Amino acid sequence: MTTQQIDPPYCTKDAPFFGIDIPFMRYLGLQAEHLEEGYARARLPSSPDLVNSRQDVHGGTLMSVLDFILSVAARSHDPMNIGVATIEMSTHFLSAARGELVFESSLLKRGRSTAFCEGHALDAEGNKVCVARATFRLIQLNK
Repeated sequence: MTTQQIDPPYCTKDAPFFGIDIPFMRYLGLQAEHLEEGYARARLPSSPDLVNSRQDVHGGTLMSVLDFILSVAARSHDPMNIGVATIEMSTHFLSAARGELVFESSLLKRGRSTAFCEGHALDAEGNKVCVARATFRLIQLNK
């Protein structure tokens, strides 16, 4: 695997999520930060609209962002020509998530049609609040 940074132009006003626009991620307020082959990172600012009754970031929010950021690592070798579909994902919540969070993901292994990734969410102090692993089907676009 080569280490090739793929920041802008893959993050633009019209395609802010590593070359694509995802209305749900825009709604959550996710900010794409970095992409290189095999690695992706995004930031989720604190928002009172994304919490549960205890004022912790809702587990569904965490899982949605993890699904997205893991899928970015899966397609990181060719982000404009490869799409993905989640086959399976497991998430483990380690502690309550509060405030701004950073999501990171890494590619574990990629074959012709399948990719395996893992990732986590970190709180402002750098503590892991949840971890996830997922399997993705790689889909060739623009054929």
